[in-house]
Amino acid sequence: MSLLDIDERLLDLIEKVEFGRSPINDIKVPGACDIGLVEGGLCNEDNVRTLNEFRENCSILVAVGACAINGGVPALRNEIDLKDCLETSYLTGVGIVDAQIPNDSELPLLLDKVHPIFDAVKIDYVLPGCPPPAEAFLELVTAVIEGREPNLGYQLRRFD
Repeated sequence: MSLLDIDERLLDLIEKVEFGRSPINDIKVPGACDIGLVEGGLCNEDNVRTLNEFRENCSILVAVGACAINGGVPALRNEIDLKDCLETSYLTGVGIVDAQIPNDSELPLLLDKVHPIFDAVKIDYVLPGCPPPAEAFLELVTAVIEGREPNLGYQLRRFD
């Protein structure tokens, strides 16, 4: 959503970039890309596999937001044993009918802990925040297009 908060400047950006895959267009374009923006931590085996494939195809990989950078709110479960977390969530919650822990081969295997993405791959930049400010997105993408280092100083990292 922060990317969309660039507002009308997004129209100028669209003239210079091609979006290959996003939650907005969900198009899966195989092959290399210049900038990969990754949000969310690593919670399951599919996350790790997808992230590794993405890293192989990105010239620049950016960790976007608190979850990608440090695990964010989902990492709060790291203090609880995974088995206990699943039992509490699926077996003892209020109003649960036909209580069972999901166990389908189609579901990705959960990791014991939620990890930031740098635990699995090299990242080139971080955009901190929950969510990062729209101006930080714009500065990062513009800097890459212009072939310069982004200026992600204090003004683009403060949250007051």
